[in-house]
Parts: sequence; C-alpha cells; structure tokens
Amino acid sequence: MELLVALAIGILTATGAYLLLRLRTFPVVLGLSLLTYAVNVFIFASGRLMSGAQPVLGAAEAITDPLPQALVLTAIVISFGMTSLVVILALGSFLNAGTDRIDIQKPGEMPDAGR
Repeated sequence: MELLVALAIGILTATGAYLLLRLRTFPVVLGLSLLTYAVNVFIFASGRLMSGAQPVLGAAEAITDPLPQALVLTAIVISFGMTSLVVILALGSFLNAGTDRIDIQKPGEMPDAGR
C-alpha cells in the first residue's frame, strides 16, 4: 500500500512539474492542479495509512490522526482558489494578447538573443 501511494505521489509530482514548464497556459494550470493533488495525497498519507481505522479518538484499538485530514480539506479549498486565480489570469492574458503562449513578443520588439 505504501509503495503504491509513494508511486502515485511521485508520478503526480513529475507530471505536474513537467506540465508547469510548458509554454501554454492550459498545461500550466493542469500542472498546478496535479502538484496540489500530489501534496494533498502526501499530507493525507502522513497520517498513517490504515484501513478501517477511525479518524477520531474512540473505543477502537486502532486510530488514525485526524489532523492530516483537516489539513487536506483546507488545502483543497486553497488549491481551488489558486486554480481559479490562475485561470482568470490566463484568460485575461489570452484576451489581451490573442494567444495562450507564454513567451510571445510584442509587435516591433526585438528578441533577447543575449539573455
């Protein structure tokens, strides 16, 4: 179980980082979402992976820590807000420039060959 979760976190992180480095805005937004999913799974897995364990203190002999679950719920709300902000910024950039490429040149501007 731990190996599967670790592989899922690694794949989500690698894919998210790759998509963040693309030159179009939609893959950047998708990469940001995948990175937030990877962080959420990592935080959730830090509360010990147990099946059938109660998330709160009770009469059960095996319990799991409820703090990572609360942190993941908070992180989901924050990531939704950040994704909304990035989508609005990308839409504004698309409407202003007419394209969704990140590295466009303004008309009449010389490319920076030395940098």
